[in-house]
Amino acid sequence: MPARKYLRPERLPTYWCPGCGDGLVVKELAGAFGDLGMDASNTVLVSGIGCAARAPGYFLLESVHGLHGRAVPIAEGIKTARPELNVVIFSGDGDLLGIGCNHLVHASRRDTDLTVVLIDNQIYGMTGGQKSPTTALGVKTLTSPDGNTDRPVDCQALVKAHGSFYARATTFHLPLLGKALRAALTHRGFAVVDVRSQCPVNFGKRLGFKNAYEMLMHFKKAYRPVAGEVDRLGPGEIGITR
Repeated sequence: MPARKYLRPERLPTYWCPGCGDGLVVKELAGAFGDLGMDASNTVLVSGIGCAARAPGYFLLESVHGLHGRAVPIAEGIKTARPELNVVIFSGDGDLLGIGCNHLVHASRRDTDLTVVLIDNQIYGMTGGQKSPTTALGVKTLTSPDGNTDRPVDCQALVKAHGSFYARATTFHLPLLGKALRAALTHRGFAVVDVRSQCPVNFGKRLGFKNAYEMLMHFKKAYRPVAGEVDRLGPGEIGITR
């Protein structure tokens, strides 16, 4: 089923900056919903606060735009009350791995049947370009003008510590992203799809990228898809873990 059948055309164009990767992930998620026959009768989208958190409002589905960092407990509450529903979280690295990281860890530990689409652009883009929990070491941002000295959060380590589903993709590798989303949506238990996405306006320019295209070409070179399922993805690898 075409992805556009799951979207609200009256709300387009989106509020995202030109070149933002969020729209690419929205399209792939809508396509995965269509492939799996998911719709407004059995699916709920939940988000917190941030650029990516605006995504559920563009879907023709029931959705909840929650408080900053509280997407996971809201989603767990919905799943507890209505266990027959497919509950999907769509939010960013600041929301899910910053203020909401504790919730993510314990939902993984409980193996709550949720699908998390985590958009990782390594920056707080909506508020101007401050360093986020996943900003790489040495990277200069608005709040790390001399280079980030904080080690980035290892999302894979947090999720796989409890044996939960984890996949990593980028907004350049869209076929892999679509495959990972479908696998996560059909997984029974806690599932995270960690998507490396570009923020060309509040991050890319500071790194020396002229536009979103250059950032996507960087993803193409920097990330290597692995064949089949592996126990753990190494640095620069993308794919689905066992």
